[in-house]
Amino acid sequence: MTMVPDQPNELVLTESRTMRAQTAGRVDVLDKVKALALLPDGVHVTIDGVATFFETGTDAIESIIRRNRDELADNGLRVLRGVERKAFLSVNLTETKAPAITVFTRRTILNVGQLLTESDVARRVRTYLLEVEEQATPEQKTEALQQLEIAEARMRVLKVAEGIVDTAWLEAKARLVAAKALGEEPEIDPLDVPLYVPDFLKGKGLKRKQIESVQSWFGRRAASLYEAEHGEKPGKRQSDLPNGSVRETYAWTARHLPVFEETWDRYYADQYPTQLGLDGAA
Repeated sequence: MTMVPDQPNELVLTESRTMRAQTAGRVDVLDKVKALALLPDGVHVTIDGVATFFETGTDAIESIIRRNRDELADNGLRVLRGVERKAFLSVNLTETKAPAITVFTRRTILNVGQLLTESDVARRVRTYLLEVEEQATPEQKTEALQQLEIAEARMRVLKVAEGIVDTAWLEAKARLVAAKALGEEPEIDPLDVPLYVPDFLKGKGLKRKQIESVQSWFGRRAASLYEAEHGEKPGKRQSDLPNGSVRETYAWTARHLPVFEETWDRYYADQYPTQLGLDGAA
């Protein structure tokens, strides 16, 4: 592929971190340039995936990381080890012997595109970013920030019930809401992603009516197992119901997945043999 050199105005992004920060939330630009293949979790990409997107070698991406690690980390770059690595591999059905996995969100990938000079795809990303920045009205530039303030204000109100509600869960939820308002991918520890009982049961193959029948007691039993191991119940969260009332439930996250699996194996696996591939068994 013939490389098209950066134009002088494009160098503003490669040379100025302040300018990069101003356009860091415009992850929609990536899709205008080229289709981006995310991992099954719908959030992350590995170094190989980033190199494929920018049509360059992994060494170029690794060089960008070495020179700009702090900035990329601020925009979602993560190196997963230990339990985080195991959870990531489980969700994405990926196998690797590497002791650590470097992962990028869409925001991190955009940041790479602001910095990478050895890629025509990255150059086109910068061109789009500068066009967007020039065309945006003051109202458009402030709307996302207003949405972020609303999300943060709601979180502060809910924190009044700090003795009841899991504030870490609320903070993760607020980041999800804010990221959606800004058109960005949420920068959240994979283990802090909210985990919901209905989604887990659906993944086990249960139908809607079965889930409705099981989910309440499943949550209570999981909480009891958690308390037996940790000496306390998991934190709580609140959700608004259609009738205007508020329901209080446990604030499960991906880090609690082993508790869910133990609850399933202990109380439900035998009751739902079809979920074990035993259709037709007596």
